[in-house]
Amino acid sequence: MKESLIHQENSYFGRIQEYLREFVYGGIDGAVTTFAVVAGGFGANLDTGIIIILGFANLFADGFSMSVGAYLAAKSEKDNYKKHQDIEYWEVDNLPDVERQEIKEIYEAKGFKGELLEKVVDQICSDKDLWVAEMMKDELNMMEETKSPFRIGLATLVSFIVIGFIPLMVYLWDFFSKVQINIFLWTSILTGLAFVLVGWLKSLVNQTPAFRSIAETLLLGLLAALVAYYVGDILEQFFISNS
Repeated sequence: MKESLIHQENSYFGRIQEYLREFVYGGIDGAVTTFAVVAGGFGANLDTGIIIILGFANLFADGFSMSVGAYLAAKSEKDNYKKHQDIEYWEVDNLPDVERQEIKEIYEAKGFKGELLEKVVDQICSDKDLWVAEMMKDELNMMEETKSPFRIGLATLVSFIVIGFIPLMVYLWDFFSKVQINIFLWTSILTGLAFVLVGWLKSLVNQTPAFRSIAETLLLGLLAALVAYYVGDILEQFFISNS
């Protein structure tokens, strides 16, 4: 079996596959939150224009907030790795005997013994970069994040806006050109298809069965929409009864 199949790599995605995880979770959040806003507005019997305003406000404000959060989290992880890496370089330069003993203990725990152990330790400690890399991985259990924080944030923002726009499409169409259809029904259908697509992509990211991933994503969207709908309906009844 090819390694690409084991890891479920797909040549169709090319270089963007590296940021597919961010795209998927940004898209899920965008679709769920925007559809929840639409469902809440529908439950409260708000005008189409009001739903569009609330939807776009959520789309861009939440999308920007989520992308900034993803960027800062990735950057913080990189900075934290760099900080501990600098510490390890200092310790290798200033406490070589201590650091060498730590490498020896690490490889003893892996089953290396006797002359082979000494050769492995000598080889590692002869290369400062390799030495530090081993300490980062095996002592601190830290792996360097190779992805760009900016691209992580950008992928999150793009997917949030693109997928999150789908629940607003029919309302926007109706606003500019009145249509004789059930707007919320068609919005629900289109959003459901968006959840299916994102759920399928999530199955590639997490290497889980596609059906289960799609079902989980659809269920999440449905629950969010139901909560928002009934909250909107209850609040509308409350304000009507108290007006």
